[in-house]
Amino acid sequence: MKEIMTEKGMFALFQEGEIYLEDPNSFLEAAYSTSSETMIFSKSNFHEKFYDLRSGFAGEILQKIANYKLRMIILGDFSEYNSKSFQDFIYESNQSGKVIFASDLEEALKLLR
Repeated sequence: MKEIMTEKGMFALFQEGEIYLEDPNSFLEAAYSTSSETMIFSKSNFHEKFYDLRSGFAGEILQKIANYKLRMIILGDFSEYNSKSFQDFIYESNQSGKVIFASDLEEALKLLR
């Protein structure tokens, strides 16, 4: 993990392959490993069940983000997840500005609140 400074503050950047989030506890471990309230992950940092809303994993992560007043950016190509419910989830998350799904950091920073 490295910390990067942007116009929106200091972020913790977790590189692809550096961390693997397979449950809510692994997410909290990542959150506690940095002093930044905003974490940036690659799509591949998450277990595939995160992208299946029926698993409840994404909902548990969002609950942790709300409880601990965190923000999260996930970078990648999400076009392979073509279920309407997941696309709606991405849209609603991006509208909130607390959890962002984007193809690159520049796009994510525009959406972040």
